[in-house]
Order: sequence, then structure tokens, then C-alpha cells
Amino acid sequence: MIVQPDRAAPRAHAGGAAATSSPAPAVDERGRARTLETLRSNIGTLSTVTLRRLDSALPWYRHLRPDERSALGLVAQKGIASFVSWYEKPGNPAWVMSDVFGTAPTELTRSISLQKALQLIRIVVDTVEQQVPDLASEPEQPALREAVLRYSREVAFAAADVYARAAESRGSWDSRLEALVVDGILRGESSDSLRSRIAALGWSSKAEVIIVVGGAPPDPHPAFLSTLRRTTTRLAEDTLVGIQSDRLVLLLGGLRDRESALTKLAPLFGDGPIVHAGPAASLVEAGPAAQAAFSALTAARAWPDAPRPVAADDLWPERLMAGDDDAGRALVRAIYRPLTSASNGLLETLSAYLSLGHSLEATARNLFVHTNTVRYRLRKVTDVTGWDPLVPREAFVLQTALVAGRLSAGDAAPGPPAATPGARPGRRAAL
Repeated sequence: MIVQPDRAAPRAHAGGAAATSSPAPAVDERGRARTLETLRSNIGTLSTVTLRRLDSALPWYRHLRPDERSALGLVAQKGIASFVSWYEKPGNPAWVMSDVFGTAPTELTRSISLQKALQLIRIVVDTVEQQVPDLASEPEQPALREAVLRYSREVAFAAADVYARAAESRGSWDSRLEALVVDGILRGESSDSLRSRIAALGWSSKAEVIIVVGGAPPDPHPAFLSTLRRTTTRLAEDTLVGIQSDRLVLLLGGLRDRESALTKLAPLFGDGPIVHAGPAASLVEAGPAAQAAFSALTAARAWPDAPRPVAADDLWPERLMAGDDDAGRALVRAIYRPLTSASNGLLETLSAYLSLGHSLEATARNLFVHTNTVRYRLRKVTDVTGWDPLVPREAFVLQTALVAGRLSAGDAAPGPPAATPGARPGRRAAL
């Protein structure tokens, strides 16, 4: 039982009559003073009872680390002590946040959710409210209960404010960290620091990574990033987002149904071409694919009728003409060398077909073969390279590959084909 000061009955005057009661405000003030004195003398007892209640009523509290239990216990004790101060001088509750939660480490908001923090507050308030009959006389009990409820409201709002500030701080830090990771990948960085930053962001996908680059919306609404992340969450296992001036960069891990997913993402970009590259084996190895995507985005204006989105490998000719040496090497590696290594005169047949205006009959006469033989060999070219010489756009890619291959023939002898026959790393193989 909590000890209270003596609440004596009114003393009688010498004449035996009871003294006339003081005005109501004075009685209330004296009762408040007695209640305040009782609260001050029982702060330790209330704290002890509260900690016992926390341990018995909240299973998650029992499984906390000792330092977390200590921090939460200190918050509960400070809450009770601050209530006594607030009860003495009710007023602006702005100090509640710093007075109650100022002793808790910032990391506590990471391990203790807001829901659990409110459960703790509820236990503290319930414990104090149960002790009201022992803390105040019957006339003062309603006022004390009301004070407890008002104070609990202020503490709950203060807790919500603490967690909101922590979430904003984490969100700002995560955004800066995400921007650093995207920038490091685009620059081709592959270091332990990049790996640690990726881990800090919580990237968990072990699948291949696709890079998508396009124009950013000119004036994105405040919920744009939320909408973008919500959409990518349904399409991929993990996502990194980067907005660099007027460009929007997406790094998508474990993209499901690539063709359909890219079509759904296209409306979220601004005007202009959208280019996708990859897949890269991992996020750390996505640098070359990202550079290819940016190179293709620059060169895409040379192909006005390009699909949206378009694969970076579909823009090999434009990239080569724009000065991207990697595109030239890719053309040689994926098209020219497989053709030089193939039999049945595929390279000679393709060269004649392209130089003679795409005429099957003229090619047959030039090579002294039947027209069906030319058709057969051109189908084999498609099987070997993945590009169809009968399609005008793809014939242009093949012709550019022949030019790049002939220019590089003096630098190095043709090596074994690097591409698997029947598929190319461009649009068809990727989609």
C-alpha cells in the first residue's frame, strides 16, 4: 500500500461547532498540494510496479537485450517523474518529448516499433491509474485520473513525433545512400565500400540486374517516387532508383517477365527514348551495362523509329557512330567473328546480298548458286548471329558489323565466336 499523508477532518472551534469550510478553490488547491506531495514521495514505488508490469505483460520486453531493457525502463521512469512535474505546473507539453524520450538512444527506434512503444505507454498509464485511489483522496481522484489521461495523450503524441523524426531521418539517409550507390555503379566502381553500401540499403536479390534509363518527368508530383517504387515492387525483387538531372535510372534485380514489365514502366518516364541494358550478373557488376545504357540513350536520337523501350544492343550501329568503341567490339564479337568461323560461305553470301541491294537473284548470279541456296545461307546467318538480313533494320546492323569487323581485322585475328548460335544479347534474346 502506498503511504499517504494524514488527511485529518476539519477541527472544531472552542465552541464545539465545526469550522466553516473554506471557499471551494482553496479546498481544491490544498487537495492538489496533498496529492502532489504523495506523488513525489511515491515515484520510486510507481516505477518499480511499472517495471514489474512491463516484464509480466509484454513478452517482447522480456526478450530484449539488457541495454534495450534498461533504456526502455529509463523511459518509463522518466515518464512517471515528468508526470509529477507536469501535474504540478500543467502547461505547454512541448517539453515532454525531450524530457521523456531524451534519455533513449536513437537506435531504440530501430529495434522497438511504434506499436510496441505505445504498448509500453499504455502499461505505464494503466499502472498509475490503478494507483489513483492510494495517491489521492476521493474528492481529488477524478482530477488526478483526468490528469493521467491528458498526460498520456501528450506522451503518445511525443512518441509518435520521435518515431516520425527517426523515419524521416532514415528516409533522407537512405535516399542519399541510394544516390551514392547508383552513382558508384554508373561510374563502374567495384569496391568493398560499394558492396557495404549496397548491403546497408538492404538489397537482397541474387538474380540478374537490368538497367533502365530514360527521361525523368519534367515536374514529378510529390508521390512520384512512391508510385514508382510501388510499381517496381510488383515487377522485380529489388529496385534502386536514381534521378540525375533530367534522367531517371532504374536498377532492377530479379525482373519478372521482362518485356511486359518494361512496357508497364514506360509511362512513368518522361518524354524521349527509354533504353534498357543487361542483364548483369549482380549489382556490383552492373557498371558496364549501365554505361551501355547511357551510351545508347545518347545515340537513340539517330533512330527516330526505335521502339520505346529499346535494348541498348539494338543500338549498336548508332552507338558505334557516336564514338562508343564498346559497341564496335560487341558487333565484332557477336556477329562478325561467328560469321567468319562459320562454314558454307555465310560471310561471303551476306556481304554480296547487302552490297547488291538486298536482291536474292543478283546475289545468286554473283555467287553462281541457286536462289534457294542464298535463302538457305541467309537463314543460317540468322541462326548464327540472331539478326535477320531480310529485315531492313537488322540488315543495317549486320552491315555495320561487317564494316566494324573488316576495320578490326588488321588489329587481331578472328577468334572463336563469343555468342551462342541462335541467340544474340540484344532484343530477341533479352525479351
